[in-house]
Amino acid sequence: MNRSSGLFLHPTSFPSRYGIGDLGKHAFDWIDLLVQMKQAFWQVCPLGPTGYGDSPYQSFCSFAGNTLLISPDLLKEEGLLSSSDLEQYPVLSDKEVDFGSVITQKDALFHKAFDKFNDTPEFDDFCEKEKYWLDDYALFRVLKDKHNGLPWYLWNSPQRLRYPSVLEELATTEWKALKYQKFLQFTFFKQWKALKDYANSNNILIIGDIPYYTAYDSSDAWASPELFELDENGRPLRVAGVPPDYFSATGQLWGNPLYQWEYMRQDGYRWWVKRMRKILELVDLVRLDHFRGFEAYWAVPAFSETAVNGVWVKGPGIDFFNTVRRELGKLPVIAEDLGEITEGVEELRCKVGLKGMKILQFAFDGNPDNPYLPYNVYPDSITYTGTHDNDTSLGWYSNLEDKSKRIVEKYLGCSGSNFLERFLRLAFGSPSKLCIIPFQDVLGLGSDHRMNTPGTDSGNWKWRYTPELLTKDKIELIAELTSVYGRSPKSFTVLNYGQVS
Repeated sequence: MNRSSGLFLHPTSFPSRYGIGDLGKHAFDWIDLLVQMKQAFWQVCPLGPTGYGDSPYQSFCSFAGNTLLISPDLLKEEGLLSSSDLEQYPVLSDKEVDFGSVITQKDALFHKAFDKFNDTPEFDDFCEKEKYWLDDYALFRVLKDKHNGLPWYLWNSPQRLRYPSVLEELATTEWKALKYQKFLQFTFFKQWKALKDYANSNNILIIGDIPYYTAYDSSDAWASPELFELDENGRPLRVAGVPPDYFSATGQLWGNPLYQWEYMRQDGYRWWVKRMRKILELVDLVRLDHFRGFEAYWAVPAFSETAVNGVWVKGPGIDFFNTVRRELGKLPVIAEDLGEITEGVEELRCKVGLKGMKILQFAFDGNPDNPYLPYNVYPDSITYTGTHDNDTSLGWYSNLEDKSKRIVEKYLGCSGSNFLERFLRLAFGSPSKLCIIPFQDVLGLGSDHRMNTPGTDSGNWKWRYTPELLTKDKIELIAELTSVYGRSPKSFTVLNYGQVS
């Protein structure tokens, strides 16, 4: 990979008049903006339908798309919505996502589009091709609606345990509701493909994200309980998290069910192969979240109140990656190698041949051997100022204690007034072949514009930008830094499964 750079922005953060970013005009404008700023990459969070806490890392399905991203304007262009339909949509905040209102209002709008939708060969082909996950996902969403949103493990036994007679009856009595869910997925994937094609035609590669775990309340766990550490009633035996770390003194209790890795190994990790193949239809490279879990993962007894009392359990290791590569070929994957990284985790990353992540906000503890300091960074890595889990860089700096601030200022040779520009220069000038900047740092925003605070279950994932935040001088600065530090785009070719040459 040549030296290059990109920006991190999840599509929910785009401007739009529908209360949440979508895949319409502003998404295509975003690609144009990346080109203007001389970027080669666009990184996003997971694209699945969000569940608990509206988190893209707690998705209702590992294969489905987030249909809240569907553009009503594009549906109007198809003749499925009218100008009157769009005019009746209420005015929602343009600065943050009110997920409750967006879900309600978009669902009503999408039902109007569905009423005008007629089957097409393209739709039928989609349903047939994707039935390996789509049929179960549609059943899951219909049953969830019939249970007023309750998670599947609180449904009555026939639905919870998937009695065949119950599912067969649903297929007959709820055929229209099931078709509606399939229509939404068909529409999402069609709109996303058009955006990805536009990005690639403008030499922009998309970096996607696969969460290591799936949500407990998901069609994955409901339809395939044998893949997870669940008892005969669907209750978890142990759950996921991480021990105390930089973000939390009591660790992070994620609550996801753990995988039955031995069972997966025996069938050639078939579910994971399908999952990887699906995401690589949507993006060009994949950030593999919580990579260290493939070497060892933190297992916490079910129903614990914190993650403190967990234990490390060995993961599938190199066998997993060798098996997946035999099925899919060379994997364009980035390892999210953050958290408690041991020699074993680093050895696995090197064996697999994956680039790791270097976060500048983690570099300034006063230790000259800190692996995140740029002079300790290896070229085959990716430097970030911060991630979606960090404060914005300006917010981070503003909240440092005086001693830590002085360390940062001495390293950068700056004062508070020019901190952010020096920090961006440090990222662009790092030895890493790839540099990714969260869009909040491009805009020079403080803590109020943070995307997520780990360990909290409310108030996250809401941030959106408005066009007036982006000024000419900010665009020119990023374009200049890209050029000065040798990261201007070079030509590329998108190969099968997103491989890049």
